[in-house]
Amino acid sequence: MLGRVRICLLSRNPGAYSTQRLVAAAQARRHSVLVVDYPRCHCLLGSVPLVVYGGHALAGFDCVLPRIASGPEAAWGAAIVGQFETMGVAALNAGQGILCAADKARALQALVGAGLPVPRTAIGHASADKDLLLQEVGGPPVLLKPLFGTQGAGIKLGKTRQAAERTIAARQQAGSNFMLQEFIAEAGGKDLRLIVLAGRVIAAMQRVARPGEFRSNLHRGGTSLPVQPSAAEKRLARRAAAAVGLQFAGVDLIRSRRGPLVLEVNASPGLEGIEATTGVDIAGKVICAMERQCGT
Repeated sequence: MLGRVRICLLSRNPGAYSTQRLVAAAQARRHSVLVVDYPRCHCLLGSVPLVVYGGHALAGFDCVLPRIASGPEAAWGAAIVGQFETMGVAALNAGQGILCAADKARALQALVGAGLPVPRTAIGHASADKDLLLQEVGGPPVLLKPLFGTQGAGIKLGKTRQAAERTIAARQQAGSNFMLQEFIAEAGGKDLRLIVLAGRVIAAMQRVARPGEFRSNLHRGGTSLPVQPSAAEKRLARRAAAAVGLQFAGVDLIRSRRGPLVLEVNASPGLEGIEATTGVDIAGKVICAMERQCGT
């Protein structure tokens, strides 16, 4: 019989589908789970490092399961995971990997550094020369993306040069850094989401944008269907997760004329859409992976 594992699940929303599925999967295997709202934690550093939550030290855990939201809170979530690692607690995803994935610029740099193909991209400061940036990504149509965010939030499509310049100018006036990326028209509003766990692709779906929408995210009205990715696509997804430093990741790929490209690597992929689409018990597989990591 498997030994009982004590899991600290970091999540902003205990009622979220993914959080509930992970809790249920752990309890079904007779493990104990405490869901912790990580922004309410603080760290104590010294001879005995501690994570404190609600006035009490979080101790006695075998592993930490991070569900860290992207955006400004990601850095704090990664710091809490890093503190658990300092305390000798196993983490499914390390704090450094979470931090890298949350910052699209840093993640793309890690991917390119590992020799992986990505769309032509320019990362611009608020004062950057927009004409030069547009030239470097091949001109319109282009995508303008924030450096932080999920579910397609804040992504704009500049179909013409005038529209692209207006979008860039608006971001610059707000004082925000941003990312310009080539638009892969031949993908036809489709991309792939592959779930990588412990070096293996365990599930995959194709996402299709709704008519009139360029973003294929399910939260934007996109639809999904199971897909069998090619061996090259599986290999690319595994290498992308490793390059960013994640054991568990949602890797988004897009099919282009020059082969599959990595769009994004997500450290806390949502489970609802892909479990419903593929029928794969991803939550159960995650808990099994944590058992192996803890040596039970």
